[in-house]
Amino acid sequence: MLFQVGGQGTRPTFFEMAAAQQLPASLRAALTYSIGVLALRRPFLHKVLDYEDEFFALLMLVLETHSLRTTDASFAESLYGLRRRAVKIRAKKVAAHLISGDGIEHSGLEKHQRILSVVFLVVLPYFKSKFHSVYNKEREARLQASLWGTSDETVEVSDHFSREESSLISRETSDTEATVGTRLSKRIQKIIFACYPWLHASSEGLSFTYQLLYLLDATGFYSLGLHALGIHVTRATGQELMDTSSRISKIRSRERDRLRGPAWLKALQGALLRCAYAVLDYAQTGLIAAVFIFKMMEWWYQSAEERMTAPTVYPPPPPPPSPKVAKDGIPLPPDRTICPLCSQKRVNPSVVTVSGFIYCYACIFKYISQYNRCPVTLMPANADQIRRLFHDM
Repeated sequence: MLFQVGGQGTRPTFFEMAAAQQLPASLRAALTYSIGVLALRRPFLHKVLDYEDEFFALLMLVLETHSLRTTDASFAESLYGLRRRAVKIRAKKVAAHLISGDGIEHSGLEKHQRILSVVFLVVLPYFKSKFHSVYNKEREARLQASLWGTSDETVEVSDHFSREESSLISRETSDTEATVGTRLSKRIQKIIFACYPWLHASSEGLSFTYQLLYLLDATGFYSLGLHALGIHVTRATGQELMDTSSRISKIRSRERDRLRGPAWLKALQGALLRCAYAVLDYAQTGLIAAVFIFKMMEWWYQSAEERMTAPTVYPPPPPPPSPKVAKDGIPLPPDRTICPLCSQKRVNPSVVTVSGFIYCYACIFKYISQYNRCPVTLMPANADQIRRLFHDM
């Protein structure tokens, strides 16, 4: 059969694998929304939102490690009744029930495969999220620089300084800030900005290729990570699902047997272990409930009927054309960061509201106070129509 849509066999369907892969993203959205609501009453929770990537990575590290140790599956896969199996070359004499129909032998995960699975499930997504954040910030900074010029201009409180004094202050401030750490950080950001789009495109392309091949039953690996680790994801048998609780109990009892020390210390360590196990069990149950509630709320507030009855959102109108430069006006310099009046880099940029052109505050204030007009368009203006721009603060 080309497309697997039924529930027969040990090979999961494409939809089961896709649902398991999308579950962590839904879980993160549900947790972020819940913490954001609670932060309205408890402001200290804003610190959790400030370190959202680290908080979620730590949570998933605990859940994925516990799930792989007890069920040989990731947290999301265990909820869908899936298990990870190591792929080996068929031997001459092996049990028939361990060999799939295409001649592949499945066995339990080894220790290094569990560790690398945690790396692919937690560590790599964390770094990808951080790189994506750095790329977005660098892109916004470059877009802002292309529109308004570089944002390292010095902001002067008083406008009565001379240009020589302001240039000296700006030079001293830049020399103070140009430390080794700052230069290294900027260089790393530039490298990420240049490399991240290619890495992201390659990752998405490989993911799409593996998912398409898996859908067409051309490969048994759903992703590049599973292929690199040599792991197939299979459905758990009914006996495995029933034995899960007993297996967890055996693992926990072995961990309690390994405790060493006096009787009171062993009792204390055993109590702490039982508390940790209880927290893990309740956390898994609570996270499942959080995802379910989040999906229900998402469906409730974004139903098809509501989208159909929602008002039509029209695109914003195009901006008005820029005013023409007067024949007898001052010409505009080719560099947007240069003031048309003094032909130097703008200091304390300010805009004339009647025309929209930007000058140094001292230059335009002096010019308008004397001529009562815009120097470029010659449109009538007064000092009350000068507005300071704070994009560089």
